[in-house]
Amino acid sequence: MAWYGEELAGFDLETTGTEPLEARIVTASVVGVHGGEVVRRQDWLADPGIRIPAQASAIHGISNERAAAEGRPVREVADEIADTLTDYWRRGVPVVAYNASFDLTLLSAELRRHGLPSLDERLGGQGMGPVLDPYTIDRAVDRYRRGKRTLEAVCGEYGVELTAAHQAAADALAAVRVAIAIAERHASVAALDPARLHERQIVWYREWAEDFQAFLRRKGDPEAVVNPVWPLREPAPVAG
Repeated sequence: MAWYGEELAGFDLETTGTEPLEARIVTASVVGVHGGEVVRRQDWLADPGIRIPAQASAIHGISNERAAAEGRPVREVADEIADTLTDYWRRGVPVVAYNASFDLTLLSAELRRHGLPSLDERLGGQGMGPVLDPYTIDRAVDRYRRGKRTLEAVCGEYGVELTAAHQAAADALAAVRVAIAIAERHASVAALDPARLHERQIVWYREWAEDFQAFLRRKGDPEAVVNPVWPLREPAPVAG
């Protein structure tokens, strides 16, 4: 059976902001999906330890008051999410995340912030993966399609229902279904096993980043830098 007919694990975070090395986890979901249907689901609500900006609350609907009253310490939440993801990887199940470099980088930053083992350490130094990122895959295989590449827009392109955008469980499930739909439309994606597809995404993301950086510099920002690393960005080393 093709990989997209086997079990996949969707992953999504809703957070305090858009900078993955600085933002904190507010909600998270990991959904086990088989044949496009949910077979297991784990959800988390965290108290991020900092105030949630109003613009972030407006997107995901979690207020500071609710996070403080109902959320668990973010250290515990990050630890459990990491254990859940690494358990899927140990069993050979690909983790699907839309714009994976954001979610995985943010999770890794939380682990580091709280002195917890990294994803790689939990996997015995074997490296994480495979990771499947419909954002990166779609952008590579349908490069010249006009329009936005948000999850909502790409769900529309591939006929995937997204009933509660910016709710972690809904976004995680939609990411899996979009990955399946891309594979069903593009034989070149379906033909790659998850490990090879993971490796191709590293290249595709780097090529996109280099092209986008060059575009920004041509448009008048000579110092523009677009991080080319996927799926996990590391913080810059501290000088001295």
